[in-house]
Amino acid sequence: MTATILRRSLALARPAACALLALATALAVPHAVAQSFPSKPVRLVIPFPPGGSLDNIGRLLAHKLSEGWGQQVVIENRPGAGGNIGADAVAKSPADGYTVVMGALSTHAVNPNLYAKMPYDAARDFAPISLVAITPNVLIVNAASPAASLQDLIAIAKANPGRTNFGSGSNGSAGHLAGELFKLETGTDVMHIPYKGGAPALQALLAGDTQFMFDNLANAMAQVKGGKVRALAVTTAQRSKLAPDLPTMAEAGMPGFDISTWFGLLAPAGTPPEVIAKWNADVVRALNSPDVREKMLAQGADPSPTTAAGFASFIASEREKYARIVKASGARVD
Repeated sequence: MTATILRRSLALARPAACALLALATALAVPHAVAQSFPSKPVRLVIPFPPGGSLDNIGRLLAHKLSEGWGQQVVIENRPGAGGNIGADAVAKSPADGYTVVMGALSTHAVNPNLYAKMPYDAARDFAPISLVAITPNVLIVNAASPAASLQDLIAIAKANPGRTNFGSGSNGSAGHLAGELFKLETGTDVMHIPYKGGAPALQALLAGDTQFMFDNLANAMAQVKGGKVRALAVTTAQRSKLAPDLPTMAEAGMPGFDISTWFGLLAPAGTPPEVIAKWNADVVRALNSPDVREKMLAQGADPSPTTAAGFASFIASEREKYARIVKASGARVD
């Protein structure tokens, strides 16, 4: 009788034990995935050409992550269509965390409002990892320009309707939208010339092909310090710590003007949450390390790590903000 009862008890206990084992295994798998990631080289897509601030910061971060992971983080520049080509390539990559994009203001906030047709859904097709940096933009002119202030530039533009050009790194970049806002608020007839990245746009300004541009401070710092370009004002609401003597656009006579450049890491939608968490923890650690912070600040970029959820909320608010600016400017890319 006792043996029969024992056999029945074991039979009843076996399914429960199996269920507990299965649950423990299921809970252990995400942890194991996060612990083993990355087990091979990682690809970081930069959707702009080499030489710009986004590329420079991306390479700095890739080097720091490679050191910590013991796996190479390979930079792949895939420029074009305001960053859309590179971002789209990542959106369509396997959702395993081994391919991510250094997304930007243009790829995830402006372009969805600027382009008539997008190859990806900026909100649905990506899993945000972390904001990386925010850089103020600066209004610059060639050092040989007669414009010594914002008001001088406005006067020159009004005196030369249709013959004053401004360049930017791409359609939909912060520099482009800042120029459109400048045109709208000053009532001037200035022409936009897009280039394939911030570096060639800056070269065009130095060559005299354009008369002004709104570049991010990280991109323009070396040329400003070298005396090749003149900085007139920063586009953020507050003055920059890197250029405290420069007035804001609002202080220089255009109240309410507030535009900055930002960039951050995103993986394809569907990437396992534990892999996103691993990325986020290591990126935040890298951005908070003194050596990385020092190098970024020297380039005019303010390290700005966030949680994955915080970055998602930030992108959504920026997309709403630039929807209003794009609509008011009438800017459109077919």
